[in-house]
Amino acid sequence: QVQLVESGGGLVQAGGSLRLSCAASGSPLTLNYVGWYRQIPGKQRELVATIARGGSTNYADSVKGRFTISRDNAKNLVTLQMNSLKPEDTAVYYCNAGVFPPLRVGIDGYWGQGTQVTVSS
Repeated sequence: QVQLVESGGGLVQAGGSLRLSCAASGSPLTLNYVGWYRQIPGKQRELVATIARGGSTNYADSVKGRFTISRDNAKNLVTLQMNSLKPEDTAVYYCNAGVFPPLRVGIDGYWGQGTQVTVSS
């Protein structure tokens, strides 16, 4: 069984920074890919960033150069450093883990409960 617990969300002004953390429990295989996704009401959940066990990363174009994903395999911890935040980054951010990145976002793999990030203008 995999459990993902997110923390670090909150309210920040535009241009500010936040750091999200996801504490994961599970086997190395189920934690092969971990990532962050976000969702605003009425819209589909979308990719923010993923990182493989070996360290390769993938980012949404909208966050490239501003967000950095990292992982500590020994601690089963994934972090998302978010800099230069914009109001359009406001969403609920979800941690995801699985053998592969999810084909069906929100369904495949394992998901945390989500943490709210609000960026004021």
